[in-house]
Amino acid sequence: MDINVLMVDDHPLIIDGYKSILSYNKLGYNVKTTSAYNCKEAYDIIFSTNAVPIFDIVFIDVTLPAYHEEKINSGEDLALLIKNKKPQTKVVILTSHVEILMLKRILKEINPKALLLKNDITSDEFLEAFDSVIKGSFYHSKTIKSINNDLKGSLKKLDHYNSQIILLLSQGIKSKSIQEQLNLSKSAIDKRKVAIKEYLGIDKGNDEDILREARKQGLI
Repeated sequence: MDINVLMVDDHPLIIDGYKSILSYNKLGYNVKTTSAYNCKEAYDIIFSTNAVPIFDIVFIDVTLPAYHEEKINSGEDLALLIKNKKPQTKVVILTSHVEILMLKRILKEINPKALLLKNDITSDEFLEAFDSVIKGSFYHSKTIKSINNDLKGSLKKLDHYNSQIILLLSQGIKSKSIQEQLNLSKSAIDKRKVAIKEYLGIDKGNDEDILREARKQGLI
């Protein structure tokens, strides 16, 4: 069975490792792999007017050099674009990030066919994920499964807006800009910060205290 794969990662040695695993698979797949090392290269390969082939799977690292002209600032943006414009292509996300809120966002907003933590990956697990995705199933590596269980429990009170406030604060974005991005009033943001502090177990404090405790709890 012929499978066309695009690997997008800014570390060539990592791509070489993935390619080697796939090339020696014993699952009956004839894998043709194309490589891209940043968002622009991936965009040009996928969305060129003469783009050939149509990719069956795209493996995407979360942290990638941006393509600002097309407003693709990360692997997350690239993955969403591919899902929207190339729905026949299965998206697999690979990441070294273990921050709970980032993983929650990836699962909720992208819902990739597979989400793999790089530290979990062995040759056997990589091939198992690849086979599962080809057959139409979803796959999460072991750490993602564990974190996903936590997401279903401990984060129930931390809704989408509160999660986004923490993430935006962690990116150095000020409250006024957060209001504009989330389309919330200043009073609504202030009330949500109070709820966030309560969730984090902070009696008093400012934005830095929120970030400090969020980092301590592994949220960011």
